[in-house]
Amino acid sequence: MDKILLVDDDPSLQLALSHVIKDAGYEFFFASSGEEGLSMLEELRPDLLLLDVMMPGMNGYDVCAKMREKGRRIPVIFLSAKGDIVDKSIGFKAGGDDYLVKPFNNSELLLRIEAHLRRHKDDLAFARATAQGGSARMSDLEIFFSKYEVLKNGEPVDLTSKEFEILALLASNPGKVYTRQQIFEHIWETEATIDVNSITVFIRRIREKIEDNASQPKYLLTVWGVGYKFAERV
Repeated sequence: MDKILLVDDDPSLQLALSHVIKDAGYEFFFASSGEEGLSMLEELRPDLLLLDVMMPGMNGYDVCAKMREKGRRIPVIFLSAKGDIVDKSIGFKAGGDDYLVKPFNNSELLLRIEAHLRRHKDDLAFARATAQGGSARMSDLEIFFSKYEVLKNGEPVDLTSKEFEILALLASNPGKVYTRQQIFEHIWETEATIDVNSITVFIRRIREKIEDNASQPKYLLTVWGVGYKFAERV
């Protein structure tokens, strides 16, 4: 069960989110100050942090920055009554992943929690796959994650860096379906120069290079109306 830690000095919000988050199937914990939150981060090792910005003593930005300095990469969603672009910019620069303005809709909060947890787990799987010596092999296709290298029948496949990253993301989680938006967020993150619809073009180019017949793929499969996945077997 995923653990959610709220750091906020508002008792009414602590109580309200306790019910909302527990009812959604998560373990819920809270701290009332930044200092207490940092201590609980080390003790509990939560999977996601909900972090108030304005608190007595250490503010949320400082809590996030200190956590990142220690190497903790869990998702952080800032909660704040201040929603202007300057405040959001400070939050993202401190290492935050998302920013939700109070008062917020509980359903939207849960959707964001779910999305960030899913993405974080995928990133962990991808990181494990790309560790030194990591590779995946299926039939005549072999992918060397750390080397950015793909072989087909023992011969190198000429993929661009983004083509490789898309293929590696899907191959590191065989059978898992990714929407175009999810692929975009994993590979480009905050870059805005690429339209999410371009993912279709990237998939086509990858298929032309790794498939025997790009119109009848056996590796990169389309899940109609949803997205794409790497085959679990061929």
